[in-house]
Amino acid sequence: MNQGSSDILTQLNHAMAYIEAHIDDDLALNDVSTVTTYSPYHFGRLFYYVADMPLVEYIRKRKLSLAAMALQTSDIKIIDLAVMYGYDNADSFSRAFTKQHGVTPSAARKKGVALTIYLPLTFQIKIKGVQAMNWRIEEKEEFEVFGIERLFSNDETDRVPSFWDEVQNDGRCDRLVNDTGNNIGETERLPIGAVCGYFTPDDKNSFPYMICAMRKPNSDIKGYTLATIPKTTWAVFRSEVIDEMGTAISDLFTRAFSEWLPSSGYEQTGGPDMEVYYTTPEGKYFEEVWIPVAKG
Repeated sequence: MNQGSSDILTQLNHAMAYIEAHIDDDLALNDVSTVTTYSPYHFGRLFYYVADMPLVEYIRKRKLSLAAMALQTSDIKIIDLAVMYGYDNADSFSRAFTKQHGVTPSAARKKGVALTIYLPLTFQIKIKGVQAMNWRIEEKEEFEVFGIERLFSNDETDRVPSFWDEVQNDGRCDRLVNDTGNNIGETERLPIGAVCGYFTPDDKNSFPYMICAMRKPNSDIKGYTLATIPKTTWAVFRSEVIDEMGTAISDLFTRAFSEWLPSSGYEQTGGPDMEVYYTTPEGKYFEEVWIPVAKG
């Protein structure tokens, strides 16, 4: 995938139009990405960080919004609505409907009832001059990483933080730190970070994510997954100082995709994304997002 930066918003809006035209179908990320030049993985990541929700959640909210409007403007049967919008039965439809709207489908027919309606998304460039972006372009030669890998569904970007919690809580994170062979200086990169999308799985509906360390001659790599990161030009986005590691990554990705790329003159290429973490003598953190790019 090689995506012209000026075309990002056009393609996002094209995808939203496709969803509206096929809202009665059993839509999935793979279907929507076919009307763009993005792979399902890259489109899923782009949408998640720009819209602040997984695509599957957006589609569900739109279907339940249209279902609510149909209940107020027609005498359609609830079971027919359930089938129309991809639910196996009226009970599962009713549970999802109530979760979004706070009332049952039957109650939604009443005049004056408050409903939670999500309108179709449209995307525009946001010009935000108040908050500066700390970014740089960096070229890096090929290198190897090793670490703890998991495959996620393309709609599961929002589940990555839970993976970090799991690895930190069960001791695997501490073991990985010990096996890097690195020592942390007073202010420098933490031994571990993360890399995402570094190969294409056989299951095209998934992407790999690895909590990892850069391989050094004295690293103990036994029992870990290895990956080679090719020589790449990166756009690197750095956070301000934060108190807790992991709290700035989502915002950095969001601003990179929604503000910087559409107006930068650079193109996002099809390589992996990286997360890099730094510590300070006071026990606070910097965080960086690395996105592979080429000059447009």
